[in-house]
Amino acid sequence: MTPALTALLCLGLSLGPRTRVQAGPFPKPTLWAEPGSVISWGSPVTIWCQGSLEAQEYQLDKEGSPEPLDRNNPLEPKNKARFSIPSMTQHHAGRYRCHYYSSAGWSEPSDPLELVMTGFYNKPTLSALPSPVVASGGNMTLRCGSQKGYHHFVLMKEGEHQLPRTLDSQQLHSGGFQALFPVGPVTPSHRWRFTCYYYYTNTPQVWSHPSDPLEILPSGVSRKPSLLTLQGPVLAPGQSLTLQCGSDVGYDRFVLYKEGERDFLQRPGQQPQAGLSQANFTLGPVSPSHGGQYRCYGAHNLSSEWSAPSDPLNILMAGQIYDTVSLSAQPGPTVASGENVTLLCQSRGYFDTFLLTKEGAAHPPLRLRSMYGAHKYQAEFPMSPVTSAHAGTYRCYGSRSSNPYLLSHPSEPLELMVSGHSGGSSLPPTGPPSTPASHAKDYTVENLIRMGMAGLVLVFLGILLFEAQHSQRNPQDAAGR
Repeated sequence: MTPALTALLCLGLSLGPRTRVQAGPFPKPTLWAEPGSVISWGSPVTIWCQGSLEAQEYQLDKEGSPEPLDRNNPLEPKNKARFSIPSMTQHHAGRYRCHYYSSAGWSEPSDPLELVMTGFYNKPTLSALPSPVVASGGNMTLRCGSQKGYHHFVLMKEGEHQLPRTLDSQQLHSGGFQALFPVGPVTPSHRWRFTCYYYYTNTPQVWSHPSDPLEILPSGVSRKPSLLTLQGPVLAPGQSLTLQCGSDVGYDRFVLYKEGERDFLQRPGQQPQAGLSQANFTLGPVSPSHGGQYRCYGAHNLSSEWSAPSDPLNILMAGQIYDTVSLSAQPGPTVASGENVTLLCQSRGYFDTFLLTKEGAAHPPLRLRSMYGAHKYQAEFPMSPVTSAHAGTYRCYGSRSSNPYLLSHPSEPLELMVSGHSGGSSLPPTGPPSTPASHAKDYTVENLIRMGMAGLVLVFLGILLFEAQHSQRNPQDAAGR
């Protein structure tokens, strides 16, 4: 940019007598900016004016300035001229037009160019309602908000050549301000990535910093992947956490989305074996903010459409509520197969819900609403009929509806032991185990009967043996008989 242009924009000085511009017979020129008309503070920008091959001079005007900002000779082949701004400031922001001069006089002015500077105010927030994931062909709402009372919000879509969408701000009961932009129908034909800004009415070309970008994820109907955790659904702060999204469809990429978040994580698909694809999302070491509900999606490289969502997976953070809970078994922790047992979770502190986990189990924790009685909150988890699959180590936790993904510290572990088969010969004895000495004095009625019968048999055998021996000694008596 020439020194005269810089001085005019920054100090508002006049170049001299007003230059008269008369429209001639030539068509109006075209005016545009590179790399674009929305420029961040301090960045360079080039303004181009393209007219006729017969142009001898080009002139740039800024709305509100009494004199032309700059005049440049045309570049070969003389059909356009360049005006440079090496460092964008709020003084450069505004509305521009250009003309060109030829032997026939001045051309008519170009259409206006709005040159906007961003980065003058703090950035707003941009979120999707109800979430950044929407079924392909569906509609949604984008919310641009700020705590300060700026007059207007602007929504811009990446790669969009249309004019930005502008809405007046609305004040919330909480004291903040927002604008709601309807978006849709959302299709996978291209990328849906947005940013938003705000500005005051009296300076419409001076905008805030851009919000963090928000990408919309259009999901389709192709088969959903599966989502699992390699560490279990209940974790303590500081533990590592890896969520694995996988499918037998052979997706090339996966994304992980947490409910309520504005962003999602994307990973390329790996193939651990033929016909399978998966991606691991490592989130640890975890903190309470990692608690929540997660879903994942898969997609092919040749498609912009994502699959149907996986079933939800809840990640729960233990140790966030300090009221203690206890776990007990009724009638006891040792039970025969086929019988009934109830695991009882209790606490004197208030909990809406109790959760029961089993060590090493793949299924999510069992949840029951708490009941209040006898100065305690409790939940009963019945198990009937009990099988050997119920055996294992159990713990229970308490949670509150204000944040159902934050749990109490765990109860002490309870070992449930299942043995034998109900009604069979393998039932364990109910009394104390016997010793060799006790067998010698095991005088039950049944044993006494058995001992008596054995004695009678011995007496009978003894009589027979006596008679046989007597007949051998006195053969004549035996014959006489």
